[in-house]
Amino acid sequence: MEKIKMTTPLVEMDGDEMTRIIWTMVKDKLICPYVDLKTEYYDLGLLHRNETKDQVTVDSAKAALKYGVAVKCATITPNKQRMEEYPELTEQWKSPNGTIRSIMGGTVFRTPITVDFIKPTVRTWKKPITIARHAYGDVYKAVDLKTDEPGECFLTFKGESGEEKTISVQKVKGPAVWLAQHNLDDSIRSFAHACFMYAIDQKQDLWFSSKDTISKIYDGEFKAVFEEVFEEYKDRFEELGITYFYTLIDDAIARTIRSEGGYIWACKNYDGDVMSDMISTAFGSLAMMTSVLVTPNGEYEYEAAHGTVTRHYYRYLKGEKTSTNPVATIFAWSGALRKRGELDGLADLMSFADDLEKAVFDTLYAGVMTGDLARIAETDQEVEAVTTEEFIDVIAQRLAER
Repeated sequence: MEKIKMTTPLVEMDGDEMTRIIWTMVKDKLICPYVDLKTEYYDLGLLHRNETKDQVTVDSAKAALKYGVAVKCATITPNKQRMEEYPELTEQWKSPNGTIRSIMGGTVFRTPITVDFIKPTVRTWKKPITIARHAYGDVYKAVDLKTDEPGECFLTFKGESGEEKTISVQKVKGPAVWLAQHNLDDSIRSFAHACFMYAIDQKQDLWFSSKDTISKIYDGEFKAVFEEVFEEYKDRFEELGITYFYTLIDDAIARTIRSEGGYIWACKNYDGDVMSDMISTAFGSLAMMTSVLVTPNGEYEYEAAHGTVTRHYYRYLKGEKTSTNPVATIFAWSGALRKRGELDGLADLMSFADDLEKAVFDTLYAGVMTGDLARIAETDQEVEAVTTEEFIDVIAQRLAER
């Protein structure tokens, strides 16, 4: 058969460890047999980021803004342990996701991929909960410092007008660690607009949570901006019969555990990182969640919402078979291909993306799945736990049938 043509490249951001292995399998077995794939490729593997002094990450984000659609593999953010594992590293490079999001801006929407035979850990949940995660600032753009003697730390802002503001952070009697983080009003405002527009598009209630009782100025600004922006969408919310409300994050967590799901929960950057992992795990697996970054100007970056699966990677290097779940990676590709088709008016590319996702569900409902799902599947049907490659091979067969 003639392959489906693309007119504009996707920006392809390759990654690390087991997810990098899966990335190649998905391309070779599920996409390239059917699509004349055009990508602008960037290797965000840790060692290549080190070789380029992380310029490759910056370049990939700028390419995503240029071409409008990107798909990203999971990547390593090095810590002290990783520095020992990779002695070639010249420094602990920052989170690639943090770098990309600071350049692109926008909001990350993460939604569990659900199947009937995986019951949520929280028994009241009946519908997926979408996390809307602010993609700029906070701890991901923070600076930190360690000091070893008694003293006092100050936070100072020097305005271009010459005005200067200084506050004392804390006096200490000995060694201490310090952290300063920031956010931008423009970014907070675009985050609010994105959340309200997404709620209208999905016809779902929107919650927003922070901790303004403690962080009265910082979190208080988020709360105030959301309330102001909501006035632009209030009438539309009423027409659709959906609601918006603000609550403290600890109350939001309690409400979430008691809820039936089916709403959008907007969180600040770090809160959204943690809560999306909690939501995805409670719905079944970290590898069963879609994740898409949407910028204010309508650029999109799709990725799996989990890490590089280090433990499986080291087993793979020993020649052992692994049963790593590739569903989120497949859905990152299908989401990016569908959006590329939508933006370029390519109906056959959009249809292929739909068929790819349906082939995944065909495989799962036939009882064939990776070990993480097989262990928690509740079904009368016989369940077969297979390796990653075997799972992808069965999906390929189902896709060929479609």
